[in-house]
Amino acid sequence: MVTTVSLEDVMLDAAKEVFASMVSMPMERLTDPTSQNEEETYLATITFTGDLEGCFGISCNCTCARAVAAGMLCMDDGSALSDSEIIDAIGEVANMVMGGVKTRVQHEVTNIEISIPSVVHGRQLRNRLGEGMSRMAVPVTIGQEYRGELSLVHRHRGK
Repeated sequence: MVTTVSLEDVMLDAAKEVFASMVSMPMERLTDPTSQNEEETYLATITFTGDLEGCFGISCNCTCARAVAAGMLCMDDGSALSDSEIIDAIGEVANMVMGGVKTRVQHEVTNIEISIPSVVHGRQLRNRLGEGMSRMAVPVTIGQEYRGELSLVHRHRGK
């Protein structure tokens, strides 16, 4: 069975790989997390069902989301990007990270289905699900100047 500790490592490893290869930005665990501020943020989530069920999320402020989208599109400056392009990029990042998680746990969790990503934009956004779920959140640095959060809400279904 996949443990919470190993899921956190799996989630972070998958995200690091996506950011390095698809966004051209390094991602690292933030060692001195600060509280979430009141900035507008993007939250991209993707749900999964099967033997492991829950929701993966990645959140970051608007400036970071624009930089991530620019990185995915190989642009030096993302100022000309539309909101829909930023939303598409952040949603695709969530999709790729969750795909990486699924690949990494498939030897232990053989039945897992992934939804399409959903992206919302607002303030004080959090990834939460229902009763009996465990939530982990990993604050991260994205590039050299941005901060974000990876989150995973999950539970193992009984067999």
